[in-house]
Amino acid sequence: MQVEVRSLRPDDVPVLARLLRAERDFLAPWEPVRAEDHATEEVQREVVAQALADAAAGRALPLVVLADGAVVGRMTVSNVVRGAFQSGDLGYWVASTHNGRGVASTAVALTVRRAFDELGLHRLGAATLLHNVRSQRVLARNGFERIGMAPRYLQIAGEWQDHLLFQRLDEPA
Repeated sequence: MQVEVRSLRPDDVPVLARLLRAERDFLAPWEPVRAEDHATEEVQREVVAQALADAAAGRALPLVVLADGAVVGRMTVSNVVRGAFQSGDLGYWVASTHNGRGVASTAVALTVRRAFDELGLHRLGAATLLHNVRSQRVLARNGFERIGMAPRYLQIAGEWQDHLLFQRLDEPA
């Protein structure tokens, strides 16, 4: 299977809306509570427009994940901070049909390279729920180190939940 990441485009809206509708139950335990209309094309147009505006302002790198040419998920480097920090936060999801097949691991590797090479970042951070062992393995495979635990870090599935924090630096090993 050929895995790629490419920049998010406005014409991705229909497929992203379809994927989000199909994956609603699968993604729900790992994401904030979403409004009923979140997976509509109308709302996804707004989400994509905001992501592209953040990219144009240098605050984010919004990408889609492709498996054999089909969109199967999203990767985003967000909260880009310049100056002495040169850091961003990595977030992602991959459709359930492509979990456990190396898609996320490959897409994270490609995204890390783009963040370091294209954005010139020094650091990428990521956070996972304590019980999200699969995502923790994806991060570990890509050189992310666990740096701590943040109590009640993000409101996920309607509750403030603890998260493990990871980082990857753009430095020789």
